[in-house]
Amino acid sequence: MRAFPEGFLWGTATSSHQVEGNNDNNQWALWEQLPGRIWQGQKAGRACDWWRNAERDFDLMVQLHQNAHRLSIEWSRVEPEAGQFDAQALARYRTMIAGLRERGIRPMVTLHHFTEPLWFWRQGSWRHPQALARFRRYVERVVDVLGDLVDLWCTVNEPVVYAALGYLIGRFPPGQHHPVRGFQVLRQLVLAHATAYHTIHERRPGAQVGLAKSLFIFAPWRPHRPLDVLMTTLVRYLYNQLVLDAVHDGHLRPPLGWDTQPYPGLAHTADFIGINYYGRTMVAFSPRHLRTFFIHEFTHPAGETTDITATGEPYSEVYPQGLYELVRWVWQRYRKPIYVTENGLPDEDDDQRPRFIVRHLAALHRAWQEGADVRGYFHWTLVDNFEWADGWKLRFGLVALNPETQDRTPRPSAHVYARICQTNGIPDDLWTQYGVNTDATA
Repeated sequence: MRAFPEGFLWGTATSSHQVEGNNDNNQWALWEQLPGRIWQGQKAGRACDWWRNAERDFDLMVQLHQNAHRLSIEWSRVEPEAGQFDAQALARYRTMIAGLRERGIRPMVTLHHFTEPLWFWRQGSWRHPQALARFRRYVERVVDVLGDLVDLWCTVNEPVVYAALGYLIGRFPPGQHHPVRGFQVLRQLVLAHATAYHTIHERRPGAQVGLAKSLFIFAPWRPHRPLDVLMTTLVRYLYNQLVLDAVHDGHLRPPLGWDTQPYPGLAHTADFIGINYYGRTMVAFSPRHLRTFFIHEFTHPAGETTDITATGEPYSEVYPQGLYELVRWVWQRYRKPIYVTENGLPDEDDDQRPRFIVRHLAALHRAWQEGADVRGYFHWTLVDNFEWADGWKLRFGLVALNPETQDRTPRPSAHVYARICQTNGIPDDLWTQYGVNTDATA
């Protein structure tokens, strides 16, 4: 058996807006009301009904032998109006997190997973001069209430995705195509991470605090063409490296900043690095893609791809060895403990997911064997949930969900992953059935 280290965390990951239901006080609830923004005009609605009954799925985690879960706090519930905190909402989160711990499930809590209160959004969001102070006030209250139950904190989820899809691509709110504002917002999110890091450690010195960073394998479509190679290098720098370098050594490099000195309080603000990994993207120079700085990104036409998004493109290319490559890169460059905070694929009929899980975990196992300090894996996700602009079209769950009836049906992949969680490794029979001997997974 490909065994993982003792104490390894095996879990799933979720976010508040995607699972709780009836979140009507954040910018995504407002976005869902606008025509053409969500696939077929769908809305989160009841989502997975966690606000009323998350414990049903906590019990399901136990049945599937998971010992950890990554969830997020909905800022708009905790602070529905500026400076006004909802004691009942905080009590509900405390009950939920205590319920996880009572079941032997270690929580990792994310403080910002794409959503913000309407009052914060309408006053300029991260572009407001008081944004960092407001975020700190929220973090202080959450940590004061929940800190004795949580020792793993994730400050900000995927800051580059938030900025790029909101201010460059336009698929997330505010739906703009304004790169300058996008980089301004990204800078603020990096500083928000540092603000949260210090705030948590002031109150809970023993906590482990990191961020969840989306990383992709970017490969030049035509390696013999210098412009394709140049575009690939640029994308890797902007998407994979820029933020992680900043929280490592404190330098806000262009286009986040131009100072030669480290930004005060930013260096060494990651006790761990969370990797959200979904696949590989090909990169080519294209004069037709002016809006994205002549960068054309697409999935390899010969690669294994996932279910189709609302835009008519595959969500990603399935590329297990990329997880090995990225974990090795993160470890060698930053020397911080690593959690895979998201990894999954949309696969409604579940014909790919069992193989996906086994091969990605084999790649992760190899990285650990070669010295990377890998401490946990959180599959995205437990139960089908509301997938942002793709609505209910993309099904990422180990467990199928009917949003209307709230009926849950475990897919075959749920049992595959359960065996891995239970045995703390990949049993040989699963490897024989789903594995493949490649350089990255052997």
